[in-house]
Amino acid sequence: MTLVIATATPFHGHVQPVLTVAADLVRRGHEVVVLTGSRFAEQVKAVGALHVSLPSAADFDDRKLELYFPERAAIPAGPAQIDYDMKYIFGDPTAAQYGALKNLLDRRFPASVVISDPLFLGTAALALSAPPGRRPVTVSLGITMPTLLSEDAPPIGLAVPPLTGEDAKQRHREMNEQVKQMMAGAQSHIEENFGESGVQLPGFILDCLVTVPDHYLQLTVPGFEYPRGDAPPSFRFIGPLAREPHGTEELPEWWTDVQNADRPVVVVTQGSFDNRDLGRLIRPTLEALADEDVLVVAATGRPEGPTEIETAAPVPPNARLAGYVPFDLLLPHASVLVTNGGYGGVHQALQHGVPLVVGGDGEDKPEIGARVEWSGVGIDLRSGDPSAGDVRKAVLRVLGETGYLTRAGELRGEFGERDALGVIAGVVESAGVVVS
Repeated sequence: MTLVIATATPFHGHVQPVLTVAADLVRRGHEVVVLTGSRFAEQVKAVGALHVSLPSAADFDDRKLELYFPERAAIPAGPAQIDYDMKYIFGDPTAAQYGALKNLLDRRFPASVVISDPLFLGTAALALSAPPGRRPVTVSLGITMPTLLSEDAPPIGLAVPPLTGEDAKQRHREMNEQVKQMMAGAQSHIEENFGESGVQLPGFILDCLVTVPDHYLQLTVPGFEYPRGDAPPSFRFIGPLAREPHGTEELPEWWTDVQNADRPVVVVTQGSFDNRDLGRLIRPTLEALADEDVLVVAATGRPEGPTEIETAAPVPPNARLAGYVPFDLLLPHASVLVTNGGYGGVHQALQHGVPLVVGGDGEDKPEIGARVEWSGVGIDLRSGDPSAGDVRKAVLRVLGETGYLTRAGELRGEFGERDALGVIAGVVESAGVVVS
C-alpha cells in the first residue's frame, strides 16, 4: 500500500478527474487523501478516500464564483479573463494550498506521492521546495491541453493550429514571445505568490505547469494534440481516463425514444459549468434542428446541475430536455455532440467515436475547439454564442460528411491502446514508499 495525496482546485471539472484517479487507487489497495474544496467532501468519501478541506483562503464554491470573484463578471472572455483567472483564482491561493499540503504531509499523512491538477499551484511550490528524494514525487494530470511553449506549435491563448512552411518554427517562437508579453502581469503576480511559499518560480508559468512536476501525464493521445518535439521526458500521453458506468435509475421517462431512435441523435450540452444562459448554445441548437429529421437531446454535464432545463421558447417536438443524463449511456446512441468544448466532455464523446460541433468561449474552450477542427473530428464554430444558422450548417455537415465520423473512430481506437489509470498506478507504485 502506498500513501497518496490527491489535490485539486475546487472546480467540478478539476475535481472529477482527480476523484476518478483516487477511486482507482483505492480499489488497488492504496490509501488516498484528497485535498480540495469543502463542498466536495461527500463525493470524496464516496470513492473511499479521506477528504481534507482547503483553508478558506483557497476554498470557494465554483457554482457561485460571482460571490468570491465579483470583478470577473465584467471581464470579457478571452485573454483578459485568462489573465484575471491566472492571477486571482489560481495564483493567489498558492501559498494557502502549499501550507495546507505541507501541514498534511508533516503532521497527518506522510504520503510519498502527490497527484494534482496542473493549476493547483501549491503542488508546484512543493516540487520546488526540495529536490527529488527529499519530498514526495509529484504527478500532474493534464486535464486540459498542455501549456508548454514550443517552436513546433502555437502557444495557448491564440486559438490557432500549428503553422506550416519553412518559417513555421520562427513564427511559433514569435507567438511565444507575444504570449509572454501578454501575460507579463500575471507572471509577476504569480512569482510573488510563489515567493510567499519561500520558493522561486524557475521560468514562464505556462512552461512551469508542465516542466516542474516529476511526471506530467497528458490525458489525451497524440492524434488530438499539437506535436511538440521539444517536450521534456517527463511529458507523456496516457489517453483519457476510463469512466465509471452509471445505472439506469437516473434515466428520464423518454429514454426509450433515444434507444429506439431511427434517425440521428444529436446531443447538445453547455458542459458542467456554463448552464445559466441556455440561449448561448442549447437554444440555438433546438431552433436550428427543429425542422430536421433528427432527435435532439439537451442536457447539462453534471449530476448536481439543475434537475431540468427550462427555456423561454416552446420545445420543438423533436427535442428532449433533461437536467442531467449520464453521458456514458447517452453517447453510444449519438451521431454528433454539440458542446461548448470542455476537455473532459470532448474526450468522452471521442471515447465513443462521436464527432463534434464546438461552440465555446472563455477559459480553455477556444483552444479545445481549435484542436477538434485540427484533428479532423469536428467543426469549431469559433463562438460561444453561435447563431442557429451556423449550428444547423455545422451539424448537417458533420452528419453528411463521413470523414468526421471516420476520424472520430480512429481516435477512439487510439484511446483504446492506452490505459491511463494503469499508467498512473504504475507511477504511484514505482515511486511510492510501500506501507505494510
